[in-house]
Amino acid sequence: MASSPKEPTVIPGGFAVDDRGQLSFVNGFAFDAVRRFYMVENFTTEVVRAFHGHLKEEKFVLVVKGSIIAAAVQFGDPVSPNRNAKLHRFVLSDRQPQILHVPAGYANGFRAIEPGTRIMFFSSATLEESGKDDFRFPYDHWGKGIWEVEHR
Repeated sequence: MASSPKEPTVIPGGFAVDDRGQLSFVNGFAFDAVRRFYMVENFTTEVVRAFHGHLKEEKFVLVVKGSIIAAAVQFGDPVSPNRNAKLHRFVLSDRQPQILHVPAGYANGFRAIEPGTRIMFFSSATLEESGKDDFRFPYDHWGKGIWEVEHR
């Protein structure tokens, strides 16, 4: 596995449209590190799935349908996570294809902001490896406002 970037990054994608239909893509994403994938769809937009972290595992997040608020934070010591760590917040949507790369050492989470949102997660670890490298933190450990829509 290649060395991870120091912070979460977004791999941009795009669309191609012609008289046959539409194609969305993220051509800058390579599956080299991917060992498994899974898809998540919450029953309501009120659900926040956060925070879930790994010291070794990397995650790649693609919104297949709808949109989400996603967050990632380098948690440090899993027993006593750094509450002052820099929080990275993203809005991801199927209307702008992109993949969020969450490096090893980061906790991540999301909240769907549209009903019927579906998110595909790609992981660099097998399910067994992931289970041995699994750390959970409360959704509001790094602040409650993370998951709110910013009114402008």
